Amino acid sequence: MIDHHNALIYVMVLVSACDGDMTTDELETIGENVRYLPIFRDFDGDSVMAATRECTAMLADNDGLDTVLTIIEQALPSKLRETGYAVACDVAAADAKASQEELRMLEMLRLRLGVDRLCAAAIERGARARHMRL
Repeated sequence: MIDHHNALIYVMVLVSACDGDMTTDELETIGENVRYLPIFRDFDGDSVMAATRECTAMLADNDGLDTVLTIIEQALPSKLRETGYAVACDVAAADAKASQEELRMLEMLRLRLGVDRLCAAAIERGARARHMRL
């Protein structure tokens, strides 16, 4: 079992890795979320790479995606489910355009985390607005 910090990092890694390309913008967004979000205040920022490696190693297994989703679901308390979806949306929005794989991963996370459609739409719109470029 992992803690809520690692579960949130796993969420971000899932979205970043799902299209086979963990871009610099996505990795920077993960780092910024860990540095600046209040939920990570008591987290050792040096542990981000270890959590990323653990998650990507699990994803390499045959049932890796389902395993990681189950771990996230078990580790995130209900009050952090929307936060998990929000950090996922931040990573998807970090690039100029979300790929089909990222959109599908967001849907899978939304369902696993039990975030209703209306809340998800609001979170998605907020992420889009925060990451908008001219």
